[in-house]
Amino acid sequence: MNGTIRVGNLFGIPFYIHPSWFLVLGLVTWSYSSGLAAQFPQLSAGLALLLGLMTALMLFASVVAHELGHSFVAIGQGIDVKSITLFIFGGLASLEKESKTPGEAFWVAIAGPMVSLLLCGIVTAIGVTTAASGPLAAILGVLASVNLALALFNLIPGLPLDGGNILKAIVWKITGNPYKGVTFASRVGQIFGWVAILSGVLPLVLFGSAGNFWNLLVGFFLLQNAGNSAQFARVQEKLTGLTAEDAVTHDSPIVSANLTLREFADERVISGQNWHRFLVTDDDGQLVGAIAVDNLRTIPTALWSETQVKEVMRPITESTTVQSDQPLLEVMQLLEQQKLSVLPVIRENGVLVGILEKAAIIQLLQSRTQPNPA
Repeated sequence: MNGTIRVGNLFGIPFYIHPSWFLVLGLVTWSYSSGLAAQFPQLSAGLALLLGLMTALMLFASVVAHELGHSFVAIGQGIDVKSITLFIFGGLASLEKESKTPGEAFWVAIAGPMVSLLLCGIVTAIGVTTAASGPLAAILGVLASVNLALALFNLIPGLPLDGGNILKAIVWKITGNPYKGVTFASRVGQIFGWVAILSGVLPLVLFGSAGNFWNLLVGFFLLQNAGNSAQFARVQEKLTGLTAEDAVTHDSPIVSANLTLREFADERVISGQNWHRFLVTDDDGQLVGAIAVDNLRTIPTALWSETQVKEVMRPITESTTVQSDQPLLEVMQLLEQQKLSVLPVIRENGVLVGILEKAAIIQLLQSRTQPNPA
């Protein structure tokens, strides 16, 4: 998935690492080992490097714990967690779907920062109660401060941060519209993105000093992801209330299972219909399979008049179909997840309605975007 490396499962959740994470791991290890060596000259270079690596790994373990906080609350709401991924900016828990209510969305969003604050308190308590000193005290101090910073940074009220999701849930609760919540929180996220970019550039422009590279990266990250969230919310809002049947292609490529291959070729192929694959129905209109134009080549032409479509067709599994009353937004997500461009649409009794193309959804979105003529 996008160049990430799967390293196993965490409580049944697939766990991935993005290659960018190794760069950050190296930078954090080098930076903190150098700090330890300077602060405690008695440490050998090798031991300082080892302690730096251990600290870096514990910091990333804190990020994983943060994401597990989101994940466990989502699982408690019946939401499947598709994966947890570590990357250059921290971690990301990928959820199967959104929470059903603003209250549930709020608790999923705030769970991560709460875990980070809890870890900060636990590490601080360990340092105080054990009277730790030397390198151990320094490492505990870093772990506590980083978890505090992780919680506070993620509470910034702009998408895609946790604070943005909290803000989205609040606006959703007030307005009753989840998409208004996403749009508002996305705009706030973009504002914080520009603030981060300006804080990274202004020192260079005004004072000639070095800019803050990390602020620039965070700013661009916020701008891009907040913009994507707003765009997706607009798509979701336009598809609300629509079902798979609303986007079925007129004159879908459907043939009867009882047609001979000769009739199929004459009526559908030679007549100029620009389809390469046709859905096959029985006498009751139920979907029973599919036949491609290329399948005709497997049967000698002389046998076309005595060979029926049902003898050549290939079966279609139920997993590759969608119900006619299924929300169109879910269908669009299914097309994206399975990298499909076309899906058959059937009714509850198995009767075929037609095919649904990704292009038809795009056209439907465009038509709903265009202003009505005066």
